[in-house]
Parts: sequence; structure tokens; C-alpha cells
Amino acid sequence: MSEADRRQIDTGKVREFCERLFEAYGFSGDNSKIISDVLIRADLYGIESHGVHRLIRYNDEITSGQVDVNAKTEIVHETAISARMEANKAMGQLVGVEAMKLAIRKARESGCGMVTVRNSNHYGIACYYTNMAADEDLMGISMSNTEAICVPTFGSQAMTGTNAMAVAMPADPVVFSFDASTTVVPRGKLEVYKKNGEPLPDLWALDKDGKPCADAALVIENIINKSGGGIAPLGGVGTLHGGHKGYGLSVIVDLFSAVFSGGLTSNYVNRKPDHTGICHYFMAIDYGIFGDKKSIRAGMSKFLQELRDSKKAEGHSRIYTHGERKEELMAQRKNNSIPINEKTLEEMKNLANKLGVEFSL
Repeated sequence: MSEADRRQIDTGKVREFCERLFEAYGFSGDNSKIISDVLIRADLYGIESHGVHRLIRYNDEITSGQVDVNAKTEIVHETAISARMEANKAMGQLVGVEAMKLAIRKARESGCGMVTVRNSNHYGIACYYTNMAADEDLMGISMSNTEAICVPTFGSQAMTGTNAMAVAMPADPVVFSFDASTTVVPRGKLEVYKKNGEPLPDLWALDKDGKPCADAALVIENIINKSGGGIAPLGGVGTLHGGHKGYGLSVIVDLFSAVFSGGLTSNYVNRKPDHTGICHYFMAIDYGIFGDKKSIRAGMSKFLQELRDSKKAEGHSRIYTHGERKEELMAQRKNNSIPINEKTLEEMKNLANKLGVEFSL
């Protein structure tokens, strides 16, 4: 479905609606703004799967008790450069901002800051947090595990999660900002295909027997019911296109987020109706520990420009570096509008009616 098939909604109005909605759940005004900002940033970047499309899922998690609106985080272990945080079922976006701020402070003080988090919830787009570090002229890294949706190479049972990883490095004129799942696509992308009634591309997903499956609804149902199958690792089914490499990367994310935090690995996440157990990892690096910061930033900027200027493939006029497309799209949408699927708008309207929130989109 193209943008032409979606309704263009004023960005400011969507933001205001989201803030009112989260306040209706019981979040403070400031916290509602943080959660909404992460969601809206995803839509501004064109990452529909992690934008307001997620509101219906967050409603289910809040009302089921997986998210505790009044949760307070705790630091259970800390050193000069690291901390282990217990989220106590707090909203993932709130935990993410708090943890990255702590990592940034430690990086300012000690050159490097790392924070692991356990017992959290879905935190949105990973690049939101890495860009927080880049905005402070620091390098940022973030990872998060999720409920098991990824089938190991040669397997038929989902064992690891979407397990996104993101890296942001200051550069001119645009920050290098990489953000990707270690699966071919995140679960949210399957939900978008299901909502649009479209078949999945070849080798994206597998059925309960480990065979390729193009039915998004069936794959999602199998993931929810833990009945087998799921999404292929980055690289796709098998090893021909490097699926085993994506599988390895997904395990690495569980190492940094779950194992280091003492939390749940992906295969145990979301096994209880009132407990998600998602884990995160955040890192901020003052890259000045490697030498003159201006020189390092200039070196990165030069390399990125050389990538953009390198020889183009036939039929193509531009090479992008990671983060460019998102920033350009955000510039277009920020003071204008964002495209929203009609079914998502219907879900938003139903949530508004349920919570007594005005719906005027």
C-alpha cells in the first residue's frame, strides 16, 4: 500500500492525540510526551511498523498489566562506566530515555557509559536512543531483545527476537544512524502486511514446520500461540544469502541485553500474561578518548561523503548513507503531515472512545 492509499494527518494533531491518550492511561504529562515523541519520530522517519500503528499493542500491554504505568526503575548494580537497571515493567520508551541519559552522563565523566536493562517493555525505534547520544556529540549504541519470533537457521521454532541493534556516530552534514532488526523484518512489518491483506515476500517467514510461508496472519498467529515457525533471520531462510549471520547477530543482541542484565532471553520473553520481560542495552562513547574529536568527526564525514560520491549502479543516481533518508523524510513531515493506514485510524478512534479521549483526526 502506497502513501496515496493512506490518509495524510497533521503531524501536530497526531502528536497531541497520542499525548492525551497516554495521559488517559495514567501517565504523567511529561511521560506522555516522551512516549509520544518516540512513536511520532518513527512515523516521521517512515518506520510505520513502530509508529502509531503500535498504539493498539500498547493498549493491550497496559490493560493486561504487562506495563505498569506507575513503575519506578532501580539501579541494582553500578560502576563508574556501567549500570544494571531493573525496569519493574515500566513503559519501554521511558526506560530507554532514562537509561541512555545515564549512559551519556557516565560517558561524559569516564569516556564510556553502558547500561543494561531487564524487565522492561517494547521501547520503539532503537535509533531514537542512539541519536540522543549523537546529539550530545557522542557515539551511541542500543540493542533490545523481544519475544521470540526469529527461527534459527535450519530450525522450525522461534528462539530469538527481532533483536534490533542501532549505532549513531556524529558526522557532517548528517549523523550516521544505523538501525536494523536482526530478522529479515520486525514483527510490526508483518502486522502491516496483515492489515493490508498482502502476501509476504519469498523467504521472509516460515510456518510451524520450518517451511517458507507467505501468509502474514498465519505466521503472526503461530508466533502468538508459540506453535512453531516465525520470521527468518537477517539474510533469509537457510545460508545461501547469509541467514546464519543474521542468526548470530540476534544471539549477540540477547547477550548484551538479556544475559548482561540478568534478565530473560528472547525465548522466555512474554511467557506470562502480565509480564513481558524485554531487555535492553545502551552505550554512549565519548569518541575523544581515541584522539582529537574534530579530527575523528572530520574523518567520518569524509568517509561518508566518499561513499555518497562513489560510482553509481546503472539506473541509480544516488547512494545514501544510513540516516539520510530518515532525516530528509522527517524534514518533509515534521511541520506537515504523516500518512496513516485507515485501519490504524479506526483502531485509534476505538481507543479514544474507550478512554474518553477526543478524536478529531
